[in-house]
Amino acid sequence: MKAQSLLLSASVLLVLISGCFSYRELPVEYDYSYKGRFDKYNSYDFLIQGENVELMSSSGTAIYNAIESHMKFLGYKKKSNRPDLLLSFRVFVDSLNFRGYNQPKIEDWMAKKDRDMEYQRMKIGMKEGTLLIQIFDRKQKSSIWQGYATDYYGKVDFTDIRDVNNAVKSILNKYQFFADGFLEEQQKILSQ
Repeated sequence: MKAQSLLLSASVLLVLISGCFSYRELPVEYDYSYKGRFDKYNSYDFLIQGENVELMSSSGTAIYNAIESHMKFLGYKKKSNRPDLLLSFRVFVDSLNFRGYNQPKIEDWMAKKDRDMEYQRMKIGMKEGTLLIQIFDRKQKSSIWQGYATDYYGKVDFTDIRDVNNAVKSILNKYQFFADGFLEEQQKILSQ
């Protein structure tokens, strides 16, 4: 009986460890607006324009679901009427040059919230298969955060759900802001 229990425990541990190794963080760049109120948002929806070809594909649906799961994890509520944030994503099938910004890490900027900082533009070369996720402040009508991932060590396979989830997770791990009031709400639940 003890041997079976030990074997079962070892098997479970092996599965858990192998699951950890299946996640391979991709190289991610992101930039943000100094006008973003990252600690004041609590709802979101997707910005979908016309016939969104991206969303109609199986990889588009997987990206949509992975983003939705991450936002839920951070405590954001999906709201179709006047959400704080609008999210958009795009997969670029060709290589391109993209304008980004050389900025301090967002958590360092949040400590000071210097809204008068100068933007230092830079060109970023993106390989084919780049995933871009943008977050817009609905009231400001402007982009406040964008993250993009390209696997420099090989092409991201957007037909593979694991690769899609890995790309989305790699990007959104750089957006680490819980919804306004979420942590306090969780603390109340835990103290009951």
